Amino acid sequence: MLTKEYRICMPLTVEEYKIGQLYMIARHSLEQSDAGNGVEVIENKECHDPEHGKGQYTEKRIHLSSRLPYWVQAFCPRVFYVVERGWNYYPFTITEYTCSFIPKLHITILTKFEDNAGTSENCLNIPEDKLPERTIDFVDIAFDEITAKHYKKEEDPKFFKSSVTGRGPLVEGWRQTDQPIMCSYKLVQVSFEVWGFQTKVEDFIQRCIRDVLLLGHRQAFTWIDEWHGMSIEDVREYERKKQEEANEKVLISREDVEDPATVD
Repeated sequence: MLTKEYRICMPLTVEEYKIGQLYMIARHSLEQSDAGNGVEVIENKECHDPEHGKGQYTEKRIHLSSRLPYWVQAFCPRVFYVVERGWNYYPFTITEYTCSFIPKLHITILTKFEDNAGTSENCLNIPEDKLPERTIDFVDIAFDEITAKHYKKEEDPKFFKSSVTGRGPLVEGWRQTDQPIMCSYKLVQVSFEVWGFQTKVEDFIQRCIRDVLLLGHRQAFTWIDEWHGMSIEDVREYERKKQEEANEKVLISREDVEDPATVD
């Protein structure tokens, strides 16, 4: 198992990020839903935990078939998806990913949000004997490189300035100087227990997760003028509408894939 703790600072408060995160996930999910790919929401309901209290449970199917390499598509099911289950007890969340096609693959992400610059040494309460297995990786939303296909100048924190809050652009050393500041602590554990492939696959998945976290947090900040000032009711309604749109796009695409009359 490969364990990494990503620390992603944001020029926001934890309370602000509660809205920004929900907005970003809903909008990003819709934008990624097309041509047989995307995020289909199966469940989205309240839940309760004895320790963490009231929360929100979501179950999603992330459809990936046509984005896989051709050599993988040759032997994987026509309709291929990863199941994401999430328990949101903000400011603490648990997310799990599984795949019926690859039963030995399991990903767990524990997240906690704090109003600091990533200075808490063990905010996720990792047992002392497990700390040596953890690698800490600070993710800089402004100065870490993002893949060219995902780059948009208007979503670059080095150039973006919020007309609503006046925050940005972010300059070198912003994590030590800017206020407000918060940090998303994410303990990511990837397990793929297949001899001969474990190390390469676990490392590859961690790199993919880091790329997704970098992109998502850049967007959460640079979309701030669209979500800042929303109430939790506002953003939940926005989330519901975007989920309906995303589900409709994925369903239409799946029907096209599954209908033999559409296949040459």
